[in-house]
Amino acid sequence: MLRRALDGLYLWAGYAAGAFLVLIFLLMMGLSLGREVGFNIPAGDDFASWCMAAMAFLGLAHTFKSGDMIRVGLLIDRFKGRGRWYFEVFSLVLGLGFVGFFAWHAVVMTWQSYAFNDVAGGVVPMPLWIPQIGYSGGLVILFIAFLDEFVHVVLRRLEPRYEKPPAQSDEEIVERAMASGV
Repeated sequence: MLRRALDGLYLWAGYAAGAFLVLIFLLMMGLSLGREVGFNIPAGDDFASWCMAAMAFLGLAHTFKSGDMIRVGLLIDRFKGRGRWYFEVFSLVLGLGFVGFFAWHAVVMTWQSYAFNDVAGGVVPMPLWIPQIGYSGGLVILFIAFLDEFVHVVLRRLEPRYEKPPAQSDEEIVERAMASGV
């Protein structure tokens, strides 16, 4: 049940990132077409940039768990057996530390923006904690994904779920690239 909830969280974050991508498209098209007909979206560029930050950070956990995130595969692939496992654990601990550090400070920043009633300085006086939720929430979800993998690899002693097996043929490389949207 916990596994389904976590996978659902990562999938939801991926869908939310996709929704923000659609919002960016709509805002950019509205801004572009609006210039031609004399219509302006107040603070449209601010909204587009906030959507871009939310899209980028909310998509991280889904990308990590799908095995599509750029990682140190070239270095890890040089190790075999137990040495590879130790390096994988080292990488997960390092990732947990960095992501945890950034997630903690992002949440603190978002909370402080809320507590101090910090407002954007643009045309629309948007409370800053609202767009910061995508940033801090995405980092928290990525931290949960790293912790999930740490438990899976270190405590359960299983193979990482985010790592895809090496391609066996050139056709498989092309199929994977097409499936991932690269």
